[in-house]
Formats: sequence, structure tokens, C-alpha cells
Amino acid sequence: MSSSSTTAPDAAPAKTQRLHTEGYTSDLLSRNLTIVAIAAAWVGGAVFILGAWLVLRMTTWPAFNTSNMTYALSTAATVAVMVAVGGLIAWWLLDEQKAARRRKASYRTAVDVAEPEPGQDGNVTPVPVPALEISRPRWRVILTYLVAYLSPAALVVSTIAVPLSSTRLYLDGIQYDQGFRTQFLGRMTEVLGNHDMNYADMPSYYPLGWFWGGGRLANFLGMPGWEVYQPWALISMGAAACILVPVWQRLTGSLAVATAIALVSTSIMLVMSPEEPYGAIVAIGAPAAAIMARRALLGSWFASSAVLLYLGLSATMYTLFTGAVALSVTAIAAVFTALHAHNFVPVIRLFYIGIGSILIALISWGPYLWSVATGHPHSGSSAPHYLPPEATQIPLPFLSPTVIGLLCLIGLIYLVVRAYDYDVLSMGIVLLGFYLWSVASMITTLAGSTLLGFRIDILIVLVMATAGVLALAELRLVGVDWLYPDRFGAKARRTITMVMVLILSLGGLSYAQRIPQENQVGIDQAYTNTDGYGERADRFAPDAGKHYPAIDEKVRSMGYEPSDTVMLTDEIHLMAFNPYLGFQAFTSHYANPLGEFTERNKTIESWANGSWAELSDPQKFAASLDDAKWRKPDVFVFRGDLSHPESGWKTHIAEDIYPNNPNVRYRALLFSPAPFLRAPDLWDVSQIGPFVVAARVKS
Repeated sequence: MSSSSTTAPDAAPAKTQRLHTEGYTSDLLSRNLTIVAIAAAWVGGAVFILGAWLVLRMTTWPAFNTSNMTYALSTAATVAVMVAVGGLIAWWLLDEQKAARRRKASYRTAVDVAEPEPGQDGNVTPVPVPALEISRPRWRVILTYLVAYLSPAALVVSTIAVPLSSTRLYLDGIQYDQGFRTQFLGRMTEVLGNHDMNYADMPSYYPLGWFWGGGRLANFLGMPGWEVYQPWALISMGAAACILVPVWQRLTGSLAVATAIALVSTSIMLVMSPEEPYGAIVAIGAPAAAIMARRALLGSWFASSAVLLYLGLSATMYTLFTGAVALSVTAIAAVFTALHAHNFVPVIRLFYIGIGSILIALISWGPYLWSVATGHPHSGSSAPHYLPPEATQIPLPFLSPTVIGLLCLIGLIYLVVRAYDYDVLSMGIVLLGFYLWSVASMITTLAGSTLLGFRIDILIVLVMATAGVLALAELRLVGVDWLYPDRFGAKARRTITMVMVLILSLGGLSYAQRIPQENQVGIDQAYTNTDGYGERADRFAPDAGKHYPAIDEKVRSMGYEPSDTVMLTDEIHLMAFNPYLGFQAFTSHYANPLGEFTERNKTIESWANGSWAELSDPQKFAASLDDAKWRKPDVFVFRGDLSHPESGWKTHIAEDIYPNNPNVRYRALLFSPAPFLRAPDLWDVSQIGPFVVAARVKS
């Protein structure tokens, strides 16, 4: 925390100044060590989770939705993590207390024997406070750091990786938005550059940072993109959570506080946003960014560079959170400029952070913005057109009857009571900014859109819960002496420390062991959905997706390479498992505006209607495809039956019907088989399960 929060003074005015027994600065990392520690935590967390995932992949445990075995193993692993961390941290804090008692005794002795020597102003020269010297065995220091730094990754493994150990799919399987995310990851597995997840020959509209990294892991492991989604989600979340430990150790000077914040943040992330890993890893950095922003804006170039990197990299992964945090940083700059009326350092640092982060963000956004600027046809984005019930209420996590709810309540009180501390004030400003974003999102509905304010909920909870941990840490440091200065001795203080660590560990365990239960629907879908190999992890009969491998094999046999083949189909799972280019995105909300979603819908509808009339002639139908302003479909995949061509072959198009909820309506289109069946020289038509596959014959 800031200097006003530091509990270990450098000097004391004789006997009148209380000497606190401990301080946040006992584990403070230097700038160079912070950089090394962050790199080590990131690499260590990633390697740990990858190793654990490879081991779990070799197990043959029953499915989560058919047996409680994996849930039991998950809880046992979580208990092991909490016991190891709690025990070592308690031992670590007791070492600090012993050293603090020695320092206090040494200080009192020095004061008692010192001869008072009044200075020119008549004041007595203060007696210097001895340094806090903590002696620990080297093996235990290494073990404690290793366990503390890797504990967030271990929590990810115990609560998410273990329950998913018998399936290749990630949370939610291939349902809902996971279909689009899986498709994007599959695209990035096939290309190294900036490419849209669906459309051919255009840059990505959605930030590709996380997906690009997953593509490289897929290439390294030799796995298809859809299958690497699970390990990459686990690795990226766990590694990012591990980084929190050295970051908060630098900010607070305490390994114990840093570990507690990291574990609390990881637990919240795994409950509130595990299905969206690229957003989750941005969210957990927001509370630290708030404090770093204050230090950056008041003169620290080290903190300025850290905030710059955070905002820049987050913009390449999840722009919503980046925007909310960036606006809050701007508000912090305005507040501190006002508090220091003749100091424009905050404005200068804000300019430095803004320009630097924008340059990093352009790695992802540059090609798209260039296409728009150079006149590429595009439509408006409907990505913000989503208003679920949870978006109509202000989040009040501090009223929730849970451990995290209590922690948020303590944090809210702390943010109010300690607002005179600049670090705490910065967190309060950020929290207020997040609430204003949530309210503004509701008001924006009057303009026909939203700001997706409901997604900000996790940021609000993280800031409050982090403040709660800081409040409890400060209470342990100064609360006992402040409330009862003459009633507690060394033994009582040790007991209080042990009790607090025990209560916090048990509270954390209570919350953490429920993470699989909170994600049960998502875990069950990972086991019940048919995967890219046509199998269900729970060993029940797969759905029509079992035919996808045969469809892919058929298309390839026609000489088509998926990464260079445009397919028109409404089978989102087929496109998620196989990296074909799509003629049309499945909804406008994930469609690239450069792809002109609405215009493509009109074109597809004209082909469907025309196939029963003027386009029933194969040559005219083929000519109509060739005349499209976009790259034409090479392959069609319909639902239909070759033995009953009179019924037509079905596909669907999606329409945005915001502000209704659900916000998407699917409309069926029937294609006449005539243009395909009458021209065997133009089309190769096959029946594969319930699907009709029509591939254009290559000349």
C-alpha cells in the first residue's frame, strides 16, 4: 500500500510513538526481482498446469455427470492446496512475529539506555528503529515461495481440470458462445496472421490475442484447435492468476497478503467467468491496475509501464474490460490532478500510458481499422445488442450471504473508512467507475444498444473482495494493539494470527470446494456434447455431430483443404470442430462488420428462393454464386434427404431481434435440390447421416 499504510516506521520520536510489531514491507520485492518473479510465476504456472493436464489426460475416471468420484477427488485436491498454503503462510507470519518481538525488545532497550540530547529546537533526538531481521531456513523459504506462487494454478487444476479430466471439451462443451470461441481458436491454429474467425480474406474484428496464443499451443502439441481449447483455457487462467502473487507482493510488501488476494481472485474468476477465459484473465488484474495507476500518475515510471502493458495487452484480448479500466484510470488522473492543482504529472503520465497502450492494441486492431479507414464496405456491429435479466440490476455482492459476500462487505467499509489513503482512494474511484458503467449500460438501451454492463459484475466483485483482504490484513497488523494495547501478549498474538489464518483458510476452502458445483451445468455439457471425433465423453450415444468427421473426410476427398474452403451451413458445431471458412457467420453478434452480415443474409435467401424458380437451372444457379460480391461457397451442408428431394434441403439464417431476449431469431430456408442434382458435372452430392453435402466439382 502507499506510505500512509506502511505500518513499520523508519524512526520513532522517543517513547511516545507506538512501534507496530509487523509491517507490509517485510517481503517487498525490488523492481528487478518483481520482473523476474512475474516471469517465473507465469512460466511456472503454465508448466505446472500443462503437466497436470497431461497426467489427468491419461486417467480413465468416470464422467462428472454420471459419478461423484471426480467431484470427491476435486475436493480432496482443493483441501490439499488450502492446507499446504495455509500451513506455510501461517508459519511465515509467525516468523515475522518472532522477529518483530526481538526488534521491539531491542528498540525498548535502546530507548531506555539512550541519553536524551535536545536539539536546537528543544526536541529530543529520536532513537532509530532497528531493522526487522527474519531468519528462516533456505529450504522453507524456497518451499513457501514455490507453493504460494503456484497455489492459484493448483486451484485451477483441482476445481476445473479434475472435473473435466475425462472429456476433451471445455466448460459448456460446444454450446452457446463456446461454439464461436472454438471456431476462432481453430482458425488461429491454421494461420499465423490476423484473420477473421469465419469470413475469408479479412482481418479479425474481435481481439485475437488469446486465440492466437492458443493456436500456437495447438501447433506445439500437434492438436486440433477445438481440442486445445481446454488445456489452453486452464493454462492461461492459471498462469495469469499466478502472476497476481508477485504483483501484489510488490504492491503490498507481504507474501501472505499477496497469496490471499491471488487465491480469492482466482476463486471468484472460476465461479463468475471461467467459460470466458480471455476475459477472466483481464478481469483479475483490474484491482492491481487501480493501485498501479495511482502510483503511475503520481510519478512512478515503473508503475506507468506496468499499467501501459496491462491496458495494451488486455485490449488485444477483451476490449470491454479494457475500456472500463481505461476510463477509470482517466478518472483517477482527473482526481489527482485536482488534488495537486499545480502538478500536471498525472496528465503527462496518462498521455504516456494512453499512447503506449494504443500502440500495443493496434497489433490486434490495426488491420481492421485500416480496412475501415480505406473504404472497405462494412456494417454496424450488433455485439452490444444483448440485455439478459442480470443486466437490469445493479450488482450488490456485499449483500450476498456467502464468504465472498462478507469479504465484499468488509472491503466496502474499508474503501470508505480508509479513503484518505491514495491507494484505497484509487480502488474506490475504480469501483465507482464500474458502477457508473453498469448504470450507463442500462440508460444506453434508450439509444438501441447496451454497454454490456452485466459483464462488469466480476470487476466489481474483484475490487470489493480485494479490498476486503487488505482490510483483514491491516486489521491483523494494527487492530489488536489499537483496540487492546495492554491486554495481549506474544502468545495471544500468535494465537490470534493462527485463528485468523485458520478461519480464512476454512472460508476459502468452503468457497473453493463449491466451484465445481457452481459450474456443474457447464461441466455436464462438456460431457454430454458430441466432440470433434464424434464421441461423447460420458459414453452415451452421440448426436448428429457423430457424422461431422465423415463430412470432413468427404469434402477433403473432393480436393478441398478446410483452411481454404468456403462452406455455407448452419451447423455451427461442424465449423467449430473443422477450420472451414464460412460464407455466413451464425449470428450478427459475432459477425465481423466487414462481412456485411445483413447483406449476406439477403443473398442466401435469394439463392434459396431462386432455386425453386429462375435459379433451378444449374448454370444460372452457379452463375449467381459466381456473381456474389464475396468469395462464393465451395460446399453446402444442408439438413435433408436425397431420397425425398421434393421436401427441399434446409438451412437457417439468424436475425438480430434486440431488445428482445433471446436476442436472436433463426429462420429456416429451403433450397431446391434441382440445381445440384441436375448437374453432376458441377456438384458432387452425398448423403451423410441426416446431412446432404453438396461440393462444387473442381475443374
